[in-house]
Amino acid sequence: MNYILISPFYPSNFQAFAHRLKDEGVNVLGIGEELYDQLGSELQNSLTEYYRVNNLEDIDEVKRAVAFLFHKHGPIDRIESNNEYWLELDAQLREQFNVYGNKTSDLKKVKYKSEMKKLFKKAGVPVVDGKIVKTKKDLSKAIDQLGLPVIAKPDNGVGTAATFKLCSEEAVRQFEEEWSEEQVYFLEPYVEGGVLCTFDGLVDQKGNIVFQTSFTYNVPTLELVKDQLDLAYVIQKEIDPKLEIYGKEIVEAFGMKERFFHIEFFKLEDGSYVALEYNNRLAGGYTIDMYNFAYSIDLFAQYASIVTGGEFKEPDAENQFCIGVTQRDAYEYKHDTDAIYERFGDRVKFEQRIPEAFAHLQGNQFYAINADSQEEVDDIIGFVHERTKNNLVNV
Repeated sequence: MNYILISPFYPSNFQAFAHRLKDEGVNVLGIGEELYDQLGSELQNSLTEYYRVNNLEDIDEVKRAVAFLFHKHGPIDRIESNNEYWLELDAQLREQFNVYGNKTSDLKKVKYKSEMKKLFKKAGVPVVDGKIVKTKKDLSKAIDQLGLPVIAKPDNGVGTAATFKLCSEEAVRQFEEEWSEEQVYFLEPYVEGGVLCTFDGLVDQKGNIVFQTSFTYNVPTLELVKDQLDLAYVIQKEIDPKLEIYGKEIVEAFGMKERFFHIEFFKLEDGSYVALEYNNRLAGGYTIDMYNFAYSIDLFAQYASIVTGGEFKEPDAENQFCIGVTQRDAYEYKHDTDAIYERFGDRVKFEQRIPEAFAHLQGNQFYAINADSQEEVDDIIGFVHERTKNNLVNV
């Protein structure tokens, strides 16, 4: 099997997939922007060949790289990046070279918020109805119909980029001034008091869910960024049965195969759920590492097994919570890394500086810590986030 990995070096914690593919006997071929020497010996040893391009954004240059690898190694069986940023590139390459997996036409339902809503409804899952706005006239009509506050997000967008919470007429006017109408927006009512949570997992070559999990955020990501709050999100030991039912219905409606999925919901105060977004990829950051710690599993090894026609192997160990909790350099905390290790010992699975590109969103210092109970989860979050009395801001 010839498997092309787009951007095999970045993010660094996804490099493990190349290693696991090699362990399964796969011929792993890399295409990326980094110099070969920058890859490091472990990744170099897992790649049969690496083709460096000057710019992954240059589709023609990347196509030439794939054509070269095709000519040298034979037909390509898979092309994948596991990265949301390159989903469209992956699909274009599969289409050009007739490779298994999602093509450009398959991405509409996983890239556009408005299309996701249609499939959520088809699956019988509650959603917050919204409106597509292409002009400022559309914007005015949508706000008249939906009322304030609303969330304005690009219909085709990634994460919270260019997303706005419009709470007042003044905020609407400011948005109108900034918006050039070049990007189509999707407006939906703001959900008050909702807890952001997910239904995540992996489907096999037949589209069956072979792994499923869920995590919950302490605050919605929009507020997290706007107010520069402290982040905590928790991989759950068990999934709420109601959330599991909705998640499975959505996975079936989207009909994806041999892929990770990451579906976002709001859990409302009455215990009900509304579906927000379907992401046809892994959750970002260190989340896959947290899955592994929570469930005593190696998901990239399991994914590599599925790709090569093998079976998913259920772990034997009991599930745990795993908390991803961060600190920001702007604030002064009572407990540093040494104190956190002293308090929680080997429950601290790893600590890591967050790359600058993601620090504004998540924070600067990341900890992954296991727990056996909700009480321990609350204790860990409280301890790591506890600030000094004067709450000094370092500037």
